[in-house]
Amino acid sequence: MGFFSSRRAQPPKDETPSEPNLPQTGALTARQPVGFETVIGSNSTLYGELRCQSDVRIDGTFEGTLEIEGNVLVGESGKINADIHAKNVSVAGAVRGDISGKKVQLLRTARVWGNITASAITTEEGAFIDGKLTMSQHTASTTQLEVNALPAPQDSSDDSELENLEVVEGEAVEDSSASQL
Repeated sequence: MGFFSSRRAQPPKDETPSEPNLPQTGALTARQPVGFETVIGSNSTLYGELRCQSDVRIDGTFEGTLEIEGNVLVGESGKINADIHAKNVSVAGAVRGDISGKKVQLLRTARVWGNITASAITTEEGAFIDGKLTMSQHTASTTQLEVNALPAPQDSSDDSELENLEVVEGEAVEDSSASQL
């Protein structure tokens, strides 16, 4: 029978269709869907607030607020005029609004007008960002840098004292080899 044939294959009469393998515990468990559970197509326009616990792909136009517990992919044809709060966000289209998540990825065709807050941010060459990038929950954001400033010279014409100084672990130390010359 051909692939495009209009006739269906009939199972043999003595066999019953096989059932999927279910866990032997007696309780059915929900399977995690593969791919995106929610898709807004390229010819779709949606206004309002979208809250979802799974992955969302947006190829159309969306205006409002996105509160997603899963991942968000803004496709190349996606046009978002909303704040996006999600676990992970990948942008290939246009976003006008703030983006926050654990990981934010801007692909080469991404255009973002808004602030991005994430613990990991990646951008491909060609991505456009007009906003502030903030690394949240990163070790560098919680540590303080201690900088010991050198004293300002009293006379700008007398820089010979500063020439004999070298910086060792944040402290100014006189270079003894330069003073012996």
